[in-house]
Amino acid sequence: MAVVVVESPAKAKTINKYLGSDFTVLASYGHVRDLPAKDGSVDPDDGFAMTWEVAPDSRKHVRAIAEALKTDDTLILATDPDREGEAISWHLKEALASSLKKGKTVRRVTFNAITRNAVTEAMAHPRDVDAALVEAYLARRALDYLVGFNLSPVLWRKLPGAKSAGRVQSVCLRLIVEREMEIEAFRPREYWTVTAVLATPRGQEFQARLTVLGGRKLDRFDLANETAAELAVQAIRSRDMKVKSVEAKPAARNPWPPFMTSTLQQEASRKFGMGAKATMSAAQRLYEAGHITYMRTDGIDMAPEAVKAARDEIGRRFGAAYVPESPRLYKNKAKNAQEAHECIRPTDMGLSPDRLKAADDQRKLYELIWKRTIASQMAAARLERTTVDVASADGEVELRATGQVVMFDGFLAVYDEGRDDADEGEDGARLPQIMAGEPAAKRKVTPEQHFTQPPPRYTEATLVKRMEELGIGRPSTYASIVTTIQDREYVRKDKGRLIPEDKGRLVTAFLTNYFRRYVEYDFTADLEEELDDISAGDRDYREVLARFWRDFTAAIAETADLRIGEVLEKIDEVLAPHLYPPREDGSDPRTCPACGQGRLGLKTARAGGAFIGCSNYPACRYTRALSAPNGEETGAAERVLGEDGGAEILLKAGRFGPYVQRGAGGEDNPKPARASLPKGWSPEAMDLERALRLLSLPRGIGPHPDDGEMVEAGIGRYGPYVKHGRVYANLPEADEVFTIGMNRAVEVLAQKTARGSRSAAPAALRELGMHPGGGKIEVMAGRYGPYVKWEKVNATLPKDMAPEAVTLDQALELIAAKSAKAGGKKAPARKAPAKPGRAKKAG
Repeated sequence: MAVVVVESPAKAKTINKYLGSDFTVLASYGHVRDLPAKDGSVDPDDGFAMTWEVAPDSRKHVRAIAEALKTDDTLILATDPDREGEAISWHLKEALASSLKKGKTVRRVTFNAITRNAVTEAMAHPRDVDAALVEAYLARRALDYLVGFNLSPVLWRKLPGAKSAGRVQSVCLRLIVEREMEIEAFRPREYWTVTAVLATPRGQEFQARLTVLGGRKLDRFDLANETAAELAVQAIRSRDMKVKSVEAKPAARNPWPPFMTSTLQQEASRKFGMGAKATMSAAQRLYEAGHITYMRTDGIDMAPEAVKAARDEIGRRFGAAYVPESPRLYKNKAKNAQEAHECIRPTDMGLSPDRLKAADDQRKLYELIWKRTIASQMAAARLERTTVDVASADGEVELRATGQVVMFDGFLAVYDEGRDDADEGEDGARLPQIMAGEPAAKRKVTPEQHFTQPPPRYTEATLVKRMEELGIGRPSTYASIVTTIQDREYVRKDKGRLIPEDKGRLVTAFLTNYFRRYVEYDFTADLEEELDDISAGDRDYREVLARFWRDFTAAIAETADLRIGEVLEKIDEVLAPHLYPPREDGSDPRTCPACGQGRLGLKTARAGGAFIGCSNYPACRYTRALSAPNGEETGAAERVLGEDGGAEILLKAGRFGPYVQRGAGGEDNPKPARASLPKGWSPEAMDLERALRLLSLPRGIGPHPDDGEMVEAGIGRYGPYVKHGRVYANLPEADEVFTIGMNRAVEVLAQKTARGSRSAAPAALRELGMHPGGGKIEVMAGRYGPYVKWEKVNATLPKDMAPEAVTLDQALELIAAKSAKAGGKKAPARKAPAKPGRAKKAG
């Protein structure tokens, strides 16, 4: 008997059906080891040796495999057929080293589809773990670790509010930020077109567009304004028109190639609005159930037996006319394509989507894959494209009509690819019978105004497509990269489009100025090529790491003496064309529009993020967001909701979201009462009554029955709450703050006290803000003097640093130094983990 290990229980269940009782099939549940999230896990001074730890959640799975090996002599590693799957197999072999002694055998098998034939064939041809693929994984993992653990702390210290930087995620973020800057810099240009509805002598109408005026072919911007367009209209109306020529040309459309990872993610986004992560999750389940081939691939070739099966299915369903004379062969044109795997296709061409029993998202995705695969081997569509030119006798005016007719639908009977953005001017209308030389009567001539459009924001689909074109990332990483930059709050998704947040803009500006080489598209793609060379056995992974580390540490060292003020000044300068666009009156765009005396500049908030503020603060409290269009003041009143006690109640939009304010503010009222709109409250639904309720918070509920101390309800930075003394208890809904009574409040507070029965924590002297890694940083009074506290890290203040004067930047440095001295962030006491092992040379 043998122990077979795969990644997931679903995959194990499917394979177990094919192998029978002679095999024990177990799941590793993904990766079993990883680098500990602390300094020193990769040691450049020791040949980039890596310290690995078995993840706590994985220990029971490793133990289960080790237990099975006590009675079985063979371990068969059947993880996925890519670089990541090879890495999981290598980790399992290393983690189980103590159980693999005394003649135990370890073999590696791979299959591109979980079918009986594929699994049986793989079992008949085992091999060793591929050392080159493992070394490519080690190099990629080490690079990502070295960049993340060395660049992220620089961001934390120099750019408050930044969370992390990554080798590929930062380059992806740059793409989104630069596209947004293109959109902001875009200036629309006006142009006009003229169309005419013409009629044949038989009364059949068709539409034509003006292409020649004054005997000269029109360019896009030749009709630049309404006056020019009206002159063109008069030129058409004042002349008789005849059909100059009719030209019909045959054309053909060939089918699209079958899916690979990136094109599947793009098409699922276009047709179903599915994100990359959701697409890959559904595809994973289809693969594990044996319905499709492996879904992380950059190959588009198809196995010969699959091609034959597709052609047979086409002939059966559509007839011989839809089967081309010879099979279609496809080759990938993408930069850095490895083509190591087959395309994504159904394992059974005869299993039509209507017969698949699966969840809705899986069924939709399977239908897409099935149709694309079948269509890829079908005959081309045959079209007839007709062009009709209509001209005046003097040749001064000419119009053109175009039409298209499908003569044979071919692959279009099954599938056509979606589009990211509509192609302007494409005309597929069918034209009536038109003959050269016959007159064309004018029924209607219409001018139409247009403006050029900025480049569209990226969707997940177009972003993945652009990353693929540039050679950034790999099939296994596209989804995680796009997800990470959204989780870091560097990018948000609005109606399917990716929009950079202020944090994302700042990080990109910082990296492009101080670490430009490492966010260059070509540099990242070249590094991916080197990793591909390692996987092919053509490069030594330690040499690649050493060369990268030498230059990277030098770049890190150059930023050591940078101060936050210098960084902000530099970023302010770089982003100036977009932060301070020219004003219509020609005045200095940096002059504060509120006080007329201060200068506008880039500022950072304690809680992270950035905004534009006036240099006369606090006398002038003008602020606006970085991305405010045309320099609009985000502090400006959006709407007057009404009056209360002689003061206007205003609904405003600030850099942290919408809020209500009592009074306009100014010298007489420098700190007007404000309240942010809680989550779920729409600015459009705000009225005077709701605003006054917000401004009245916190609300006293009454004295607590136990001690008589007042119980209050309010909305804080962490949401709605009730408070009694130092005990805060969260409420599920903001509206409950205004209605909660004493009985309910006492119940909620009692539940909170029961959950945390330890004595109340000492009150903080000051709250400095949020740590980039999450959690508050506070100044505390301790038995041995004041200190700064972040989660379980306590760093004593130097004697010359007063607790009321310490800044967030200074606190971050003290915490970083304390963490480094303690060997990383403190953790609660627990059982000693399994002894970590050093990464051995693969193979």
